[in-house]
Amino acid sequence: MGKKMYLPFYKYQGTGNDFILIDYRKNVPYNLSQTDIQQLCHRQQGIGADGLMYLQNHQKYDFEMVYYNRDGSQSLCGNGSRCAVHFAHHIGIIGQTTNFVTTDGLHKAAIQGNMVHLGMYDVAGLQTIDNDFLVDTGSPHYIKFVNDIAQVDVAKEGRAIRYNPMFQKAGVNVSFVKVNQNNTLFVSTYERGVEAETLSCGTGVTAAALVASSKGLKSPITVSTQGGTLQVSFLQKGKNTFTNITLIGPAVKVFEGKIEI
Repeated sequence: MGKKMYLPFYKYQGTGNDFILIDYRKNVPYNLSQTDIQQLCHRQQGIGADGLMYLQNHQKYDFEMVYYNRDGSQSLCGNGSRCAVHFAHHIGIIGQTTNFVTTDGLHKAAIQGNMVHLGMYDVAGLQTIDNDFLVDTGSPHYIKFVNDIAQVDVAKEGRAIRYNPMFQKAGVNVSFVKVNQNNTLFVSTYERGVEAETLSCGTGVTAAALVASSKGLKSPITVSTQGGTLQVSFLQKGKNTFTNITLIGPAVKVFEGKIEI
């Protein structure tokens, strides 16, 4: 029999979006396969998570975060990035501010208690599809405004759009958005890579807030999700160009442990 190997991990959540985090800065004697990632993220047969991420050393910046969706595919994850920043602070890599690298490049972030302020890339252009919108906030999002999210089967309708031939090759995240009073939104998202509705999606919340500017909402916009509340601030230049985008919300360590692999 081979020697048993135990993988140390941390479990984090950001407004209900949950993640497995692994400190991969030292010589780690394992390389997780796509199957391993799927198994670890499995709700019944593993730790259970929407995604998994490594924290690695970087020659120029504070750290690099490598993110995998539950199915082993890669993309930018806004809530995951916020959790990675809090984790980096927890293990002593960073202080209250950081410059780090992830899937789509360099990001800046700051920590205030459990709240993480994540700088996002500029967005230029909102594509319209009938009455809906398509916007890329590091991950592509299809934004659909609805009158009552309670009446929407997010998993069924989201899956139908995600696998529409228009998007089938690369996939798309689908966010259903309700405009509420007092410059606020409620957002539910079907996430590609998770292939299910999640309790929150940081890039989806960001996309929804930017698109909501077309309906008269102003920065900063407060966004509620099933898992909690986030805020998105931005500067708008012209009709469809956005800069200084910041995603703000809590990141919480849930537990840590070791699992046999």
